[in-house]
This record gives sequence, C-alpha cells and structure tokens, in this order.
Amino acid sequence: MAAISISLPLFSLLVLVLLFLAEAKGFGFTADLIHRDSPQSPFYNPSSTETERFNDAIKRSFSRATRFKQSLSESPNNDIQSQIPIPGSDLTWTQCEPCTQCYNQNAPLFDPQNSSTYSELSCQSQPCQALPTSSCDEDACQYRMTYGDQSYSVGTLAAETFTLGSASGQAISIPNMVFGCGHNDEGTFNETAMGIIGLGGGSVSLISQLSDSINGKFSYCLSGFNTDDTITSKINFGDNAVVSGSRVVSTPIVSKEISTFYYLTLESITVENKSLAYETKMKSSGDDDGQQGNIIIDSGTTLTLLPGDLYEKLESEVKQAIKNEPSANPQGALGLCYGHISIDDLPNMTFKFTGAELELSPTNTFVQNGELICLAIIPSDMGIAIFGNLGQMNFLIGYDLVKKQVSFMPTDCSKN
Repeated sequence: MAAISISLPLFSLLVLVLLFLAEAKGFGFTADLIHRDSPQSPFYNPSSTETERFNDAIKRSFSRATRFKQSLSESPNNDIQSQIPIPGSDLTWTQCEPCTQCYNQNAPLFDPQNSSTYSELSCQSQPCQALPTSSCDEDACQYRMTYGDQSYSVGTLAAETFTLGSASGQAISIPNMVFGCGHNDEGTFNETAMGIIGLGGGSVSLISQLSDSINGKFSYCLSGFNTDDTITSKINFGDNAVVSGSRVVSTPIVSKEISTFYYLTLESITVENKSLAYETKMKSSGDDDGQQGNIIIDSGTTLTLLPGDLYEKLESEVKQAIKNEPSANPQGALGLCYGHISIDDLPNMTFKFTGAELELSPTNTFVQNGELICLAIIPSDMGIAIFGNLGQMNFLIGYDLVKKQVSFMPTDCSKN
C-alpha cells in the first residue's frame, strides 16, 4: 500500500480552503479555493456573526505578521478525503502512526509501515539542512514547525509518493515528495484536518518540489469579500497558471535569505493625485538592501500592513479625500473608520510596485466592519510590510519562479 492520497479539500491557515479536486490538463491543473469563513468550509462557525468572523481575520493578520517577524529574525540552519491547512510556510506534513500526542482527526492517521514507497531522510540530506529547526535521532532527520498561533508539529522528515486526486478521475502521482511525518502535533486544528501543506518559496515547499512539472508557475484569483457563498476562488498550476493579456503588469520577485516568503518592492502609494513614497527599509536577516523587496505578498494575511511613517501619511491623505468625519471604532483594531458613507465617497488608490502599477478600488482598501466602513490598511511596528489578500481580490495573480516575477491582471474572480 503506497503513498499519501490527496484527493481532498485542503484548508488554509492562509485563510483559504483548497479543494484539491484537480482537473489535470496537459502539464497544468486547477483547484478551488474556499474562504475559511465560507459555509462550504469545514472551519465555518454558523454561530459567529459576520463582524465576529472579520475581527477573527484581523487577529490572524496580526498573528501571521508576528510569525513573519520571528522568521525574518532567524537564519535557516546548516483515498481519504480530508482537509489540510496551508499557512505561508514551506514544509508539508501530515499526522502519522505512531502518534505520541496528536489532535483528534476523523481520517485514519497515515501509517508508514503500510507503505512500500515511504523512506526517512537522513540528517545530512539537503531537505533536512534546509529546515529552520531540525535535530537527529539515529541519523533520521527530526523537524519541528511552529506557527504564529502557537500550533506546532514535531516528527520525522521523509519522502513519499503523493497522489493528487482528480475530479476527472485521472490521478496525478508525484514520487519522492519530501514531507513531515508528524508524531507530536497540537494547536488550532479541528478533526477534519490531517496536516498542513506549504506553498512558500523554500526548497521543501510543494511549489518548489513540483517546480519542474509545473515550470515554476502557479496563480490564483481571489473573489471579492462579499461574493456569493456558492462561488469559489481558483488556484492554478503549470500551464493553467499562465497570466497573459494586454492589461497584465509584472514586478520582480526579490530574493532574500529567508526564501519562504515572496518579496516585492513597493515604491509608492497614490491617493487620488497625491503620491506617497515608501522610504522605510524592511528589516530582514542578512539583507544588504532593505529597500528592495520591502513588502511580502501574502494571500494568508487579510489586511495590508505598512510601516508606521508611510501609514501616517496615507491616513492623512485619506482623511483629506473623504469629507466626512471619522467615527470611533469600538473594536479598536482598525484605526480609520467612517459611518453613514457610501463606496462612491471613498478614494481609489494606486500601489506602485517596480514595473507594475495596481489600481485598487475601495473594495480592495476598505472593508465593512459592523456598521462602519474602515480602512483595511494598518500600521506595522514590527519592521515588516505585507500586501494582504483584500488588496489582491479580483486580480488574477501569477507567480513565475523561473522568471522570478509576479504578474497581476484585473479580473472578475467570481466568473472564473
């Protein structure tokens, strides 16, 4: 009996649930992305109000930013259907037998003894050396992954054949996939989750391991925040991930020592006709030019986080553009809010990345929070900046890791 079969809805700490019912087409395939707060998600809580769900998303934004800061301050050392969370990380892991301490899981745990294609990796192996935290147990590589909400997984680094189930019935088998066999896993996982899939840029991530097969390409299209619950977003791989057309703009991915994240260079933000330069350098380990690659693009963070000085200038310009007086936000997490205002009264913004100007509508930069409409951009005092998923909605966003660029095309993602 072989392998790990991923014929599944996969979920995300990245804020999204990935339904990996892949439609294989040539060298590409496409899957559905379901927002974690959608009724279609196994994490959906029907007793929570829309405001409570959004405030939880704000808390997750802060939690992810904290984890990013921790990662940037550290240098790396020398046929079951179930849900797998996907945070912005590299290592894919699943719960395995024997399990010393595991959270409750509906699906049977993966048992390596029943697989003829499973093999443990040594401490000297390249994947083991690429992990941020590892140790040795009789030359078997032991990993430890900890996330921003203090969830964690500890286990053995191994290789196995992964089978991606296809809705068309044609399975996609991938041999020798590096993953973590978790024997001690705890945190904010529910019983429908059997592990985590990493879509980061590091060498052990799913994307990097599939790189030759998908030509280093993946893309996604996130539908609007208030889209019909029956509509899903999409994630594409390989040939299906090509972003082309007259309205496409592209910006370089900047390489950094910490390869998990995708770094872009934000040059300025324009509010109406006023351009605000990004002048703060981003703190990162071993980086000799913090101005290049000064912002992380992250589909798992809801809000956009900016350095305090740039945020203050942005907030000042937004206040000048909106004639109404701001309203106090009882929740306190979002700093600039307005009551009794329509979307037509809100300013457009342009985020100018190197080589790519993104014209963002108010639906990308403001959000309904109870009876208030609030700026969905907040100041960061952690030395990092993040371009969050609200800003990315209704763009087809393609990552080409061979050309080292991210491309954007305005798209109605509810129709794809």
